[in-house]
Amino acid sequence: MTPTRARRFPIRFDATYRVLSSALLLSPGGSFVEVEGELVRVRMAWAFHAEFPRSAVAAAALSPARPMSRGVHGLSGRWLVNGSGDGIVAIGLAPPQRGRVMGFPVRLDDLLVSVEDPAGLIAALGR
Repeated sequence: MTPTRARRFPIRFDATYRVLSSALLLSPGGSFVEVEGELVRVRMAWAFHAEFPRSAVAAAALSPARPMSRGVHGLSGRWLVNGSGDGIVAIGLAPPQRGRVMGFPVRLDDLLVSVEDPAGLIAALGR
């Protein structure tokens, strides 16, 4: 059996937000979505972390949303993890999964995340 190679998709950061986020220790280098076999990991440095089975991904599609805000924001199971308003992938999860925001547990029904390669992430999350 050959080991499954992880595919890492960096979170997209606007140039201006890259400077601000680095000052807040939200480094672009520590911000990514990683798909390794049946496991999906999402991290935005120290501010957000989630790990869930790929089988929990009910849907993944390019989002038409272009949010003005940057960072980690959420309410009622819907979370936005972004460094840019472009390249947003909407990931629907069923059953709901768990994530952590600044160390506190949160419910994940829908996750919107900005990535450098949205089409690649959508394909990697597919069945």
